[in-house]
Amino acid sequence: MSIGIIGSGNIGAAFARALAKANIPAVIANSRGPESLKALTDELGPFITAGTREEAASADIVLVAVNWSKLPPALAGLPAWNGRIVIDANNPIEAPLFKPAELGGRLSSEIFADLVPGARVVKAFNHLQAHLVSGDPQAEGGRRVLFISGDDAAAKGEVARLIDRLGFFGLDLGPLSVGGSLAQFPGGPLPTLNLVRFG
Repeated sequence: MSIGIIGSGNIGAAFARALAKANIPAVIANSRGPESLKALTDELGPFITAGTREEAASADIVLVAVNWSKLPPALAGLPAWNGRIVIDANNPIEAPLFKPAELGGRLSSEIFADLVPGARVVKAFNHLQAHLVSGDPQAEGGRRVLFISGDDAAAKGEVARLIDRLGFFGLDLGPLSVGGSLAQFPGGPLPTLNLVRFG
């Protein structure tokens, strides 16, 4: 399974670091072009390479972690998703003021899914702070928990296997209508919880 990353901010870079530590290759892209990612790819080479948005988006699994207001242009004009898996690692909030975005009563994952028509969307990697995503998943004698939600069981299974390869424990919260609400920040009860599974 090839992996792409769109967005090189805190979460995108943390996910890239977690992949590199597990010797899993991926292509990362941002709005500023591959040259702007040289420091990150020098740090994480040979596993993490820089590419264009189109190259990252052509992978079998694509993690998207972009500032909320920049999501539409970041995902515009990409090739058809054709049932590929897209991980929604976004939160509807804007730095530096951290003001919640206006969602019109919808879940952020519903809005995100509209931006990637034809993709199988799985919500994951949005609820932990970046240093915990890139840090040691073995904690207190157990494995740090990453929440997963989505409407396609096979897609969730693939993301769960990736999470397991990274050393975390994937906890399925159900469909996006349930899990997306629980893990959404702000608003949901689960973000920033640093849970560990034992046994």
